Formats: sequence, C-alpha cells, structure tokens
Amino acid sequence: MSTASVDSKPSVASAEPAAPVAQFFIPATASLQERRPRTLKHGDTFAVFDHNGDALSGPGSPEGLFHRDTRYLSHFYLTINGKRPMLLSSTLREDNATLTCDLTNPDLFDEKGKLTLGHDLIHLRRSRFLWNGGCYERLAIRNYDDRRQHVRVEIVFAADFADLFEVRGTVRVRKGRHLTPVVEQDSILLSYIGLDERKRSTRICFDPRPDQICSDQVIYDLHLEPHEARSFFIEIGCDRVAGRRPSHRSFFLALRDARRALRSSSSRAASIVTSNEIFNEVVRRSVSDLYMLMTDKPEGPYPYAGIPWFSTVFGRDALITALETLWLDPQIARGVLGHLAANQAAEIDPIADAEPGKILHEVRYGEMAELGEVPFRRYYGSIDSTLLFVLLAGEYLKRTADFATIQSLLPAIEAALAWIDEHGDRDGDGFVEYGRRTEEGLINQAWKDSHDSIFHIDGTLAKGPIAIAEVQAYLYGAWQGAAEIFRRLGKAERAAKFLARAEGLRRAFDTSFFDEELGTYVLALDGNKRPCRVRSSNAGYALFTGIAYPERARVVARTLMGASSFCGWGVRTIASTEARYNPMSYHNGSIWPHDNALIAAGLARYGYRAEAARIFEGLFTASTYIDLRRLPELFCGLPRQHAQGPTFYPVACSPQAWAAAAPLFLLQSCLGLDFDPNAQHVSFNEPQLPPFLDEVSLRRLQIGNGSADVTIRRSGRHVVVDVIDRRGDIRVLTTA
Repeated sequence: MSTASVDSKPSVASAEPAAPVAQFFIPATASLQERRPRTLKHGDTFAVFDHNGDALSGPGSPEGLFHRDTRYLSHFYLTINGKRPMLLSSTLREDNATLTCDLTNPDLFDEKGKLTLGHDLIHLRRSRFLWNGGCYERLAIRNYDDRRQHVRVEIVFAADFADLFEVRGTVRVRKGRHLTPVVEQDSILLSYIGLDERKRSTRICFDPRPDQICSDQVIYDLHLEPHEARSFFIEIGCDRVAGRRPSHRSFFLALRDARRALRSSSSRAASIVTSNEIFNEVVRRSVSDLYMLMTDKPEGPYPYAGIPWFSTVFGRDALITALETLWLDPQIARGVLGHLAANQAAEIDPIADAEPGKILHEVRYGEMAELGEVPFRRYYGSIDSTLLFVLLAGEYLKRTADFATIQSLLPAIEAALAWIDEHGDRDGDGFVEYGRRTEEGLINQAWKDSHDSIFHIDGTLAKGPIAIAEVQAYLYGAWQGAAEIFRRLGKAERAAKFLARAEGLRRAFDTSFFDEELGTYVLALDGNKRPCRVRSSNAGYALFTGIAYPERARVVARTLMGASSFCGWGVRTIASTEARYNPMSYHNGSIWPHDNALIAAGLARYGYRAEAARIFEGLFTASTYIDLRRLPELFCGLPRQHAQGPTFYPVACSPQAWAAAAPLFLLQSCLGLDFDPNAQHVSFNEPQLPPFLDEVSLRRLQIGNGSADVTIRRSGRHVVVDVIDRRGDIRVLTTA
C-alpha cells in the first residue's frame, strides 16, 4: 500500500534474486482475522484488543495500547476464579465510541473436581473507550445465581514499551531499560527510558482499590449476594506521571466528551440512507471509521491511514482518502492539504528521500524513528504524494470555490510544481520517475511498494529509476489541477501553459505506455525505458484522471473487467495471467477496495457506469461477509464462488481510511454526482443504481451556503432524481 511498510513474498522464481529480507515487513505469524480484533482510536492513541477485551502478548501479536508509535500496554488479561470468561458478545458502538464485551463464567470446579459454580451465572460487561491519551474501562459484574457467590477477579498486565516496528517484526540488538515499577494502593506506574533518552510511562489506576496489588496484577475478592452488581473503573494513561484516582465521574465525563467529539466531526458529512439496510450498515461503519481515524491537527482534520500498523500521518493515503470523500466533507481535504503544506520538504536530505517541494510520505514518533533505526521519522519517499497534492488542491477548488484556502496554499503548490520539474522528472523525458537516494530508503515508492511489485513480463524485477503508469496519470491530473487554480486566480497565460503540458504528456503517455497486444497500459517503464508489459490495476488510474484517450478507455475497460483481472469481488492488482500473480500476496493479485474505487471512478468518467456498478456490487457483497461490515485494507484475489465470501488477507489493517471511504466514492461514481459552487449547482450525470439499491437518499449535500436533500430511485429502466428540500440558492440538475 502507500504505507511503504509491507512487502509480499515473491510468488515465482525469477532470473533476478529477490531481496533476502523484505523491507520493513509484517510477519504473518498470526492472522488478524483469526483473532477477531477490536480496535479503538483517538488522536495519536489506538488500541487493539481481542473479542474478550483482552490484550494477549506473544510473538506476532499486535494487541495492546499504543501511543505515538510505542506500545504502552502489551498485556491485559482478565480471569474469573482463575479461568478465562466465556464470550457472549463483543461489539463496537456504531459510532466507534466504545467497545462493549459481554462475558460470563465457564463451569468452575474445585481442586477435587467438584462443580462450584455452574456456567452462565456471573455476567461481566466490559465497556471501554479512548480519550486524550488514556484508555477508560468500566467493569460491571452481576451475580444471577440465587445464592451468594465468591468471585475472584484477577487482571494481569504488562507494558513492554515496544516500538511499533518491533511489534511488526523488526529485531533490535539494543534496547533501553525498564524502571522499577512504582506500586501504590490503587495504581501502578510502569516506566521505560529508551535509547533516545526519552522516558515513557504507563499509569494504571483502579477504583475501588483492589484487594491485592503488585507490579503486574491486581485481584478483587468479591462476595456477591443474589442479583447483586458491582462496578469497577480502570484508567490507563500514557505518559501521565501525576496519578489520579479514576471514578465513575471521570469515566462518564470522558465518555461524554469522546462521544460529543465524534458526533461533532461526523456531523459535517452528508447523510446517506438507502433501500438496502445492509448497505446502510456498510455506510454507517464507513463514516464512523473515517471519523475515528481522523486526528485534529492545527490545520484541520487529518485521516490517519489505518490500524494497527499505520495509525499516523501518511501523505498518499490521506490525499486519496480526501479525494474519495471530497463530495461528502470537503473539510477533510482542507485539513489534509494544510497539514501536508506545513510539513513540505524544504531541503535535500538523502536519508529521508527529501527534496525541496516534496510532500510527506510518512511520519513516525517512536524510539526507532528517533534514533534513525528506521528512516520514517519524517520520510518523503513516495513518488506520487506531491502530484496528488496539486491534483487535490485543484479538485478542492472546483468543489468549494474556497479561494482563501488556495491562496494560503499557493507557496506550497508552487514549490510542489517546482519539484516536479527539478527532481520528479529525473531524465527530462516528461515522465516522473522514482528511485531511492540511499539503501535504507524504499525500493518501490508508488502505492504498490512491495519489493517485488514492479516487474517485467518474465517476472524479473524492474530496476529503477521507474516511471510507473499511475504516477503519469497523477501528473496529468496535477497539470490539470494547476491550470484550474491559475485560471481561477486570473492567470490565464500560466493556466494555458499547464494545459499544454498536460496535453503533451497525454500524447507521450499514449505512445510509451499503451500496448496493443496487452490491451492495456503497461505497468511501468524501467530505468532503461523498457516497458514492464504486465496487465495490472494501475492502468485504471489513466481512466481516473482522464489521461486516456476515449478509444483507449474502451479497450482498457474491457481488459480490467475481463476474467483474468475482475475476480467477482473486484479488480485484482495483477491479472491472473501474469508471471508473479499470487492472489494471496500483498500487491500481486489481491483486491484493494480503494484501488477499485478509483478504477470505478475512472470507468464512470468515460461513461462505463455499468462496469463501475459491477465493481460496486462485488465490494458490497464482500462486505456482507465481513465482521462489522468493515472493508479491510485488502483481501485475497481468489475467484468468487457461489454462496461463499471472500478470502481474507491475514494481516490486513482494519479499519483503513481509504478502504472505509471506498463505498462512499463508489456511490458518487455510480450516481454521477458533481458540484459547481460558482453556479450553485449539484448535478447527477447519467445516474445509475447498482443492482442491490433501488433508492438512495442524500441529505445535506453542501455547496456554498446552501444545501439540498435529494432522493434517487429506480423507476422501471430509468433512474430519477427527486429534490426533497433545498436551503439557500441552490439548484439540482440531472442529465440522462
């Protein structure tokens, strides 16, 4: 993905040996799907628990409480009378505000094997949420037996303060030191001083005071009368040195604030209700996941990429997420553009792959990044973020007519445009190429950044500098975006120059990348300008930005929707005909929701709305088989089988921002929804509903100071748009 952090395993032998160790890999020692993880996030803090609400440490386990790329709680395990409770249910609130786990006791026996407590008599409810660097929990216990019961609740915990890259599998030769735990009557302070000389601390507080407490466990000995209930409150704070006793008051005040914050941010989004209740669940989860992943920066809201591995600032991911949600909530794009502009590279730094004007790829705050053990403290090694930055700025202006924001971003836009000419096009051929500046940098710097994802027809890996197909499509979009910006700023001559550059690039791209025999665009050009003659999903991006000529679009659409590429769930990253195809790999045959959403938008752009609807239907049906209706980062590209769900990828992030946004973008593409803020128009251009939807209601479609509520419904063979309400001077247009 655009996270520059995972490499898939090579699927075939090649003439050129693969890298002996994949870069910054994630070990698949345990399937996240198998563990049924439950995730929470607020700001720079996230947590991964199992379905019981525990965090179980062990090799390959991503569970725990993380803050700024460090695991502050690695183990948290609750037992009742020495046994693990049985799961009744485990669910996240629809708005992701809280995790609730309902548990009960198993059959409990004494040392002689005599049954002392039958199952399902003690009910435990764990309610948990994150807020301002802390994890809050209420544990409610009720005795449903008709007799008094003695219940011993034990919680065992640990904090390994592992860097996120350690959790992901990187072995460190040297580490910092753990300090002696500080144990008080109702709290424990666990601390670690890293090699970066920074002290990190976890404070765990309990109310009421436990009956027993030590450095790694607490015990409550309870005598519960029939139907008696007791509640306990636990607060786990990251870097909270000053202790404070948790209480029901602090728990409920923090819970109120957390829910209010989520409700306030998500209220900006347009509302979507359809005739399909399952799809309504998908939409609600998508919107909730997006706003849970949102982190407030000084410049505005910024969607972190995904949990557990990528809960931080990524340039490419956020830019694409902002494009996907531009119709729904333009403030996301505004925040993303502002934050990336504020962190734009100003000088050459080979270790960070930074060059003046380049836009961020990734930011990390952990010990390993601070020490340079991984190059991602502030890393610029993505070839497309800078192009997407300019492209998004142009699209944001078209969507909002917010000239003040664009004026404030103009120095960053100018610097990004200068980077394209001075550093992006390495050999002056008009294409943008990538190649790392040091051995520590990423080998591949487009969104398919596995070490083996760019290859030739025989499977040999391409050598750089590499000009990859979708980057040229983004470059075309950037030139178009720059032309839009300067035209609206009254600089017609400069706008015309960018349009001319875009048209020149279009001709060159067609000549160098389109392959008649393949029936599509080649994956890339290597450092010797040899084409990587591979059928891939990357070709769909030529449709997305409009660089493809209409006659090429027809051929590319047919190839993308052919049996070797479209598996029934979506378009594979690599067609099954290709040398390195592996449906279980990360980038060489898998299905990525965001990839498909962009391809569908491209298909719709050229009038292939029926094909876009097929992709929409595939991903929607996949979501019906997935826990919480949550589309993951990716899943395997095995062919769709009747009455069976998709095959899961074992270590896919979930939630993932651009995957969460995919159903929302797919809906826009099928409806042909567009905005003209200058004319105050909302338009539906040749709207089409996918087979699983008969009606869609959109409320609070915002444009300028006005908004509209509309309903789109199927009527025989046609789709009609009804305006339910309008506020302000706004018009709704429909073209058949």
